[in-house]
Amino acid sequence: MEPCISPYPDVNSPDEVSGGELQPFPERLYAVPPRVASGSIPGVSVETYLEDNKLWKKHVNAYKKINKIIDSGRYRNIMDMNAGLGGFAAALESPKLWVMNVVPTIAEKSTLGAVYERGLIGIYHDWCEAFSTYPRTYDLIHAHGVFSLYKDKCDAEDILLEMDRILRPEGAVIFRDEVDVLIKVKKIVGGMRWDTKLVDHEDGPLVSEKILIAVKQYWVVSAENSTSSQ
Repeated sequence: MEPCISPYPDVNSPDEVSGGELQPFPERLYAVPPRVASGSIPGVSVETYLEDNKLWKKHVNAYKKINKIIDSGRYRNIMDMNAGLGGFAAALESPKLWVMNVVPTIAEKSTLGAVYERGLIGIYHDWCEAFSTYPRTYDLIHAHGVFSLYKDKCDAEDILLEMDRILRPEGAVIFRDEVDVLIKVKKIVGGMRWDTKLVDHEDGPLVSEKILIAVKQYWVVSAENSTSSQ
């Protein structure tokens, strides 16, 4: 289990708090996490952390313009499949919802400790495998760069089928990825009877990264269709 546990940083005196003192919630959401301030996460500085927060506020504002019910209370159980520093969850912060922040085991940076220090919850997971939860657990799933990350690891169909399992009927998925990846995803989820809409990046059509909104439909096989297929 040792590789799965994030150790506390060393301290120099009994009066020092290991890892650094934390702000009370909700101030913790945007305060610089001690792991970031101390440079414990390679490649993540205070400047990049603050820039990440700014970027996700921008992205979430764009999502709310596309999907106007994000703040309505309809989406209570939300998952971020590639959470990074937890910027998406922090930008969504609301007493009406909670976010499961998933840090892929193959992610370039191990950021789960910083997610915890922001007062958020999360987990490591390999998306080539099933996620440990009941079917139809989540109302909204956010997938930023997931299919680019796993394109040489496992089939997109397998990841999408697992997403279909854990997403409730009439739940939504926000995919953010390169346009060629999203075109492939759009074709697959169309076969799963999800409704989709591909929209440009908030900075305009010349940006290669796009947004795909998908809604899982509630459907059953009718008696007529069942009889005709026999």
